[in-house]
Amino acid sequence: MATQSNLFEQIALDLQVHGLSIQSLDLNEPALLALTERLTILSPQDFRKAGIGRQEEHNKNEYIRRDKIHWLDNKNPQEALFLSYMQDLQSYLNRKLFLGLFSYECHFARYEPGAFYKKHLDAFKGETNRVLSTVLYLNPFWQSQDGGELAVYDPHNPDNILHIVAPSYGTLVTFLSDEFPHEVLRAKKTRHSIAGWFRVNTSVGGNIDPPQ
Repeated sequence: MATQSNLFEQIALDLQVHGLSIQSLDLNEPALLALTERLTILSPQDFRKAGIGRQEEHNKNEYIRRDKIHWLDNKNPQEALFLSYMQDLQSYLNRKLFLGLFSYECHFARYEPGAFYKKHLDAFKGETNRVLSTVLYLNPFWQSQDGGELAVYDPHNPDNILHIVAPSYGTLVTFLSDEFPHEVLRAKKTRHSIAGWFRVNTSVGGNIDPPQ
């Protein structure tokens, strides 16, 4: 396990060289423990079916994805602690890589048995302000037979899998949103993660993007 500064440094190096980073948080990291505690408070009713697209325009499509989500915000102190942690990562990456990251948004993702998310990109070049995607896994004692892995595909050969990442507790995956197709394989037991995106500011005129 890496200290925060070493972890951030390794993520920046990985992104610079590979465009993708797979690291593990210190299991005693307060932000990770806060999310774990928050999950014990949330009930299944606190999650809603995920859709495709932003805000209220998205369409629910169970052929593509079957996860349920709960957005994080600063009103809850446990969620706020994680958002602050990612703000620190944002600042570090901006200093090291000059990415111009402007904001971060994320949600809990709950995959019940049988749920999946088919292969997709989080962003399309020139069409969105999502720059970096992150996934943090919150599943203690996850076993290989439990499924639910993240499959990351080669940007130059979308049929070739580069990585299969087990959703093990504390694993943090960070990657370029418009480069790496990825999918969540079918889970065989309930699985939780935080899915998030660092974004740049593409506001034009009166169109505020990202929305405040």
